[in-house]
This record gives sequence, structure tokens and C-alpha cells, in this order.
Amino acid sequence: MTTEILAKTPLHALHLELGARMVPFAGYDMPVQYPLGVLKEHLHTREQAGLFDVSHMGQIILRGEHAARALESLVPVDIIDLPAGMQRYAMFTDEHGGILDDLMVANAGDHLVLVVNAACKEQDLDHLRQFIGEQCQIESLFETRALLALQGPKAAEVLGRLAPEVKAMTFMQFASVRLQGVDCYVSRSGYTGEDGYEISVPVEQAEALARALLAEPEVQAIGLGARDSLRLEAGLCLYGHDMSTATTPIEASLGWAISKARRIDGLRAGNFPGAGKIFEQQREGVASKRVGLLPLERVPVREGAEIVDAAGTVIGRVSSGGFGPSLGAPVAMGYVQTAHAALDTEVWAMVRGKRIPMKVAKTPFVPQRYYRG
Repeated sequence: MTTEILAKTPLHALHLELGARMVPFAGYDMPVQYPLGVLKEHLHTREQAGLFDVSHMGQIILRGEHAARALESLVPVDIIDLPAGMQRYAMFTDEHGGILDDLMVANAGDHLVLVVNAACKEQDLDHLRQFIGEQCQIESLFETRALLALQGPKAAEVLGRLAPEVKAMTFMQFASVRLQGVDCYVSRSGYTGEDGYEISVPVEQAEALARALLAEPEVQAIGLGARDSLRLEAGLCLYGHDMSTATTPIEASLGWAISKARRIDGLRAGNFPGAGKIFEQQREGVASKRVGLLPLERVPVREGAEIVDAAGTVIGRVSSGGFGPSLGAPVAMGYVQTAHAALDTEVWAMVRGKRIPMKVAKTPFVPQRYYRG
């Protein structure tokens, strides 16, 4: 029997010092929770500010005159007209319209900065090199940059003490900022539904910056457990669970992320992998789609549970589920046949042989509080 050798982020020793319970995640030894516990970590982030170590995610730089056009050939998103100082949500699609990964793309002026998922980062890097490696320079920051996320209603106040200019940033803005004398990339978005920032910092300075932020009275270290419950309440997809190569952006209810210029009637329609399939689904509809689900009993409905109709016929499956601490109730997302996807439709989840009633619900389950100025 072989034991998996897990990678460590630059903050690994700090997590242990803080008493974190560590678990394997995407090939890394990551903190799932701290002594505060998942429930209190979740609520603290909603009320004040939480610090997340997301250094396991992949950071990539694209340089060159044609970098934006090159990247645009791989995603159904407008990269050419992405303004400097802004970032945009994107997806790599395959030739069948399936989602290879989702990512953030920022225009840093003379280069693009990509943040991709940890479990996909090596294949994403290979994908970029294979398809656009001759059109732009591709630089991996996997070993040289850490990534922190400061999330919650007090995030701007806290980070503003280190760099006042970040308080003027709005949702999806991106900037080069000096924090504690160190050049960092800072974006203002988040995976929690709360206002917050992502901070790309050189590996050597990551721990000092994390300690400085944790020293602020509003800030607590937050683990993967609360990160998952926060994003689920926010109705946000997790790659490998709520979307994959088996789902298209239309099936995943991510059609909003296909930029106007790239849609079937846009200025630069298509010209991305799987465009034909995706456009066909936009015209003709899909057999099943991702929806929000609210269990009507206080029973958490977990990923993989079958969804059935009143007759007991299987009509879908749960892709993410758990307890929503801010909502005070279970929440879930899943794929159901389109005939059952209308809001307030009653469906049932099979949990240990018992039918748990649910209704199709609008997401996010709690209001998003991104700062839009």
C-alpha cells in the first residue's frame, strides 16, 4: 500500500501552529477547520473577516501582444476587450462543450494573470502550452506565489490598514499593490458571497503577511469546511462536483458567463472549443440543468443523493449539499430534468432509503454582498 505524498502550502507550519485539523485536498495537506470549528468559522466570515489559504490553486501569467486573443480561443469569454485593472470569470471548454475547468482572468496591463483550480492546474498549464504556447509566453507561478483570500464585511477595513487604496476598489477590480513593502496582486471578488480580496504574494513573504492579517482583531483563520458551506450558500459551483467535462455551461446554469461578444449573435461569435454544441443547447434547450434545492426537513442532503419525482422516478442527482449556517437550514444544488427545474417545484432526495422533500429554489441562498461602489 502506497501513501500519497501531499504537497504543502507556504503556510503549512502556521496552520499547525494555529491548531488546524489537516486533510488531503487536491494533492495538498490543507486545513479543514481550526479550533473555532466550521460553524463558527462560517459565521465569523459572514460577520467580520476570515482569512483563507488558497495557495494550492494555480497562478499563471500570459505575456505577449497576442495573449488576449490566444486565450480567447480557449474560453467562451471576452478577453480581448477586458479592461486593464479588471478580472473576469471564465471556463476552459472542450470540443464537446464540457467544462475542463473554471478560472479567473485578470488584465494586469501588459500581461494576463490566471487563477485556476488546484486539482486541474497541471492539466490547465499543459492545455495552454499545447494550444496557445506558440502565440504567447506562458509562465507558471505554481512554486513562486502564494494566494490568500480575505473575505467578509470587515475585509476592506482590515486590508485598508495595510494599503488604503484597496478600499476604493470595486467588485472584480484587480491591481498591483504594495503590502508590507512587498509587491502583490490584489483582486476584489470572492468565493463566499461576501465582499473580499484575493492576494497573490511571493512565497517568501506569505507567512509574514498572513500573520499581519491574523493579528487584526476582526480576522480569524478559516478552513476548507467553512469555505465549502460559504460558497454553497452563495450558490457558487465547485469544479468536479457541480460542473465537469460531463456538463456544459448551459447545463451548469452558467450561460450568463458567456460574454455577449462570444454568443451566437456576438461580434466574435464562437471560435472556442465546443461552441457548436453550446449554441445548439442555447437554441434548443437541455435535458437537465443545475438548480438550487432547499430540503424541507432539517436533514442535510449530500452530494450523490438521487433526486426523484412524486412517482419515485429518478430525475437527477445532488451535486453539492450540506447545512447552511447563515440560513439555519440545509441547502443543496443538483441536476434535475428540465421539466422539473422551475422554481418551487417539489422534488425528493433519497437519503438512506428515505424520501426527503425539497423544493427547487433560487440561488444564492443568502444575499451576496460584493462591493460594487
